Amino acid sequence: MTRLGQIGALLALAGMLAGCGDGGSGQIASGGGGGGGSSGGTTAGAGCTLRDRQNWVMAQMNEWYLFPETLPSNLDPSLYTTVSDYIDALTATARAQRKDRYFTHITSIQQENAYYNSGSEAGFGFRLTTDSTQTRLMVAESFESSVALAAGIDRGTEIQGIGTSASDIRSISDIVRADQNNGIENALGPETAGTTRVLRIADPSGNVRNVTLTKASYTIQPVSPNYGAQVIVDGGQRYGYINLRTFIGTADPQLRTAFATFKQQGITQVIVDLRYNGGGAGSIADLFNNLLGGARQTSDVLGYLTLRASKSSQNQTDYFAPQPESIAPTRIAFIGTGGTASASELVINRSLPYMGSNSGLIGANTYGKPVGQIGLDNAACDDRLRVIAVATQNADRQGDYYDGLASRMSATCQAGDDLTRRMGDPQESSTRAALNFLQGKSCTPIRVSSFSAQSTGDGSRKLVQPRNPSPAQRDVPGLF
Repeated sequence: MTRLGQIGALLALAGMLAGCGDGGSGQIASGGGGGGGSSGGTTAGAGCTLRDRQNWVMAQMNEWYLFPETLPSNLDPSLYTTVSDYIDALTATARAQRKDRYFTHITSIQQENAYYNSGSEAGFGFRLTTDSTQTRLMVAESFESSVALAAGIDRGTEIQGIGTSASDIRSISDIVRADQNNGIENALGPETAGTTRVLRIADPSGNVRNVTLTKASYTIQPVSPNYGAQVIVDGGQRYGYINLRTFIGTADPQLRTAFATFKQQGITQVIVDLRYNGGGAGSIADLFNNLLGGARQTSDVLGYLTLRASKSSQNQTDYFAPQPESIAPTRIAFIGTGGTASASELVINRSLPYMGSNSGLIGANTYGKPVGQIGLDNAACDDRLRVIAVATQNADRQGDYYDGLASRMSATCQAGDDLTRRMGDPQESSTRAALNFLQGKSCTPIRVSSFSAQSTGDGSRKLVQPRNPSPAQRDVPGLF
């Protein structure tokens, strides 16, 4: 792993934003052990006892945390049995202020690198949502190389029961009744290859069957080859549609290919579908804005990155860098939900100064994460601390959208998430509402007060999120 001695160099390389849990490219190797260490330090001789790791975390937080005034002055690490619990205690005040809703966390260097570099993950390979009672567990989508899709499980499939064998399948209502908080996650088993479960499913046609699935490694394609990029013809007009699942490195060529097609076909009106996108690498967010920035100049401000006062000398101003594939859209419809966070919100917010009322938010209010993490590594312990260290603003210095972006948009249109149709289908609820917005039709505005984290569409459904998500699950909410 490359060691970068200065945060400024890191920011210049990667624009360090990521998803609800967040990651992205570029890390700092930081000293471990009881004394902590600083950026560019060494991990030689670092201890990996619980107390060593807690002390290292505290040192990093004291140096880099964006909200130092919220850190407790005297917190006894011995009261906490895991590093994660200790971090939760350190960030409790900022969390109560909605500034750090579990964004700062500890993760595995190895696991995170595997995900951000290639989209590698182990599991069934579907994304799950549930209703307000948690009794209807539905598949929002399945990923192309996963065992779920190979078994015919895709968007609109209902999971009615889960068991380790056909003889012990429990209904979803029974599972939730026994454990409302973690029942579904526990029933699905650990996110390790080889875990087998028997699912009772109802296909969209209503056919009920039992399916035995064994979790296996698969690769998440950021842009689905099936529906992720297309040109929609509606009412005699051509519209570009791009659905980005996650901001990881492999999205770069896929986004460029999609926008090259849009440019070739003279597309000027675009639907950007980020409805389940929890974020990821800031460098891909930069690319996305630049692909939408064909009308921008290199002197136009893309946005600002601001660190805590003690690191203010390393604040950064980013400028547009239009690409050969860039288009100059006249109208953009962003599809979002409560699962739309961080890098996704960054792309939307940075478009506002230049698009104004010609851009709209379709679906539901977004998550509300106008801050980004940097990665601090204690390599000897395979620990990467993702610590909130950067606040983001657009060219008009607008940020602080901790309650989502709906109140910041000139135009919003409430729409549901129609699981009976493929995303990008002109008759799917959110896609239809997005087309209507592009066509200048009236709509019902999003109710900002109805905001619920991870909610989809009109808020009647919610993405299922594990209590200790993997790097992929943080940026691809609902993933199992």
